[in-house]
Amino acid sequence: FASCTSLTNVALPKNVTSIGAGVFEDSDSLTAITVDPLNLIYSSADGVLFNKSQTTLIEYPGGKAGSYTVPDSVTNIGSSAFTVCHGLPGITMGPNVAVIGDFAFSVCTSLTAVTLGTNVTSLGQYAFYGCTHLASVTIPDKVITIGGNAFAGCNALASATIGNSVTNIGTIAFGSCTNLTGLTLGTNVISIGTRA
Repeated sequence: FASCTSLTNVALPKNVTSIGAGVFEDSDSLTAITVDPLNLIYSSADGVLFNKSQTTLIEYPGGKAGSYTVPDSVTNIGSSAFTVCHGLPGITMGPNVAVIGDFAFSVCTSLTAVTLGTNVTSLGQYAFYGCTHLASVTIPDKVITIGGNAFAGCNALASATIGNSVTNIGTIAFGSCTNLTGLTLGTNVISIGTRA
């Protein structure tokens, strides 16, 4: 259902047991995903799709407007969960988020502000790729790995601070960040990937 530009809402029945990553991405009119309460695998809250226990945020509807705070129950932002969300200006991670999956926020062109929780340990590949209005980012001290292309194409990114737990910065992690004027590396970085 990717790029279904007229799709406004999705109601998942109780028998759905498998949903692929990014299945509704670039559906910029989609404002709500709801799940039958009898579904044993998935759930929804405020129109956002989660696993049943709401520890993994699976899909954020691309047409949902306004900033969003990830619930405290969430430990994992799934792959492509927010991909191509053009109406999302800001995101605040809940305190228990540990993993931000591959492509999680890629091409969220309206995203200007990101507050990463203090317990984030991993930023996946292409996590914030192509977030062209993201102006600054602070990588918390518990992050160990910044995936390849994590911030590539973030043209407005002017400064980045990398926490002291980061040991690996992936290939092209900050590639094509044409406005990046300040970069502070943590004291434990041991590996910086090609064209980072």
